[in-house]
Amino acid sequence: MTIKFSNFIKNIFFKSANEKKIFYVDSYIELKKFEESISQELIISIDTEFDWRNTYYPILSLIQVSTKKEIFLIDCIQINNPGLLNELINTQDKLFIFHSVKSDTTTLSSSAGIKITNVFDVQVAEKLISKKIKNYADIVFKYCSIHIDKSETNSNWLKRPLTENQMKYAANDVKYLIEIFKKQKKILKEMNLYGEACAISKREATLGNQKLHISRLKKLKKANYYEKTLFYWREKIASEMNVPPSYIFKNKRSKELIKSVIDHDEKKLLEILKNKKAVKSIILEFK
Repeated sequence: MTIKFSNFIKNIFFKSANEKKIFYVDSYIELKKFEESISQELIISIDTEFDWRNTYYPILSLIQVSTKKEIFLIDCIQINNPGLLNELINTQDKLFIFHSVKSDTTTLSSSAGIKITNVFDVQVAEKLISKKIKNYADIVFKYCSIHIDKSETNSNWLKRPLTENQMKYAANDVKYLIEIFKKQKKILKEMNLYGEACAISKREATLGNQKLHISRLKKLKKANYYEKTLFYWREKIASEMNVPPSYIFKNKRSKELIKSVIDHDEKKLLEILKNKKAVKSIILEFK
């Protein structure tokens, strides 16, 4: 039996009989109803909307969840603890369908502590099928013959209330994933590639679940002691202040910083870092 939500969104989609119902989840009461509603579902699709311009950690705006018949837009600004979903979502009983899973798992793990590994990525699958990396709109059109509007991609997802267009956009990002998965699964099994698609999807999710600095660290394979120490120091300070690492100092000034530390040139360090506490911190880091 489907639970009746008070926040049922009306009149923003076509009213055909097979349309999915859309629910806006913006309170702990609605969240509890959502958990009950999907508890028996075995296949669920997920997407996220977030802002990651001026912070170290992405700011999660929405988690969109779709079942075969319903879509839930979980407002992570209003519900200021999306980590409550972790127990429900981090389960091996369900298969979670994504498009570009690494991006979403990075957002979910770093901003809400939600780590998902039992996944299927339709973009990964499409690359195996067509040998091309395709965006979500192209994949939806290929398998569902529907054009979707992506004009809200870079809109302000932190502002409330969300607009009708934003909610429609967010819902569309998960609406077709289960249908696409089922069609891709049939093709992949005929190609004897379904297992490979699942393995690659899981690997991408695992990469997304890593600490944020790990992917950046790969660029420093040949770095010396000073370069690595500087990298770790900047990541630590940026995470503590919740600002992008580039806000601490630009990459192009790394060599100047290292030289200034070696020379104990506090004046130059202050010029670059523009913060006395940061100067003291970096000097201590290199002792």
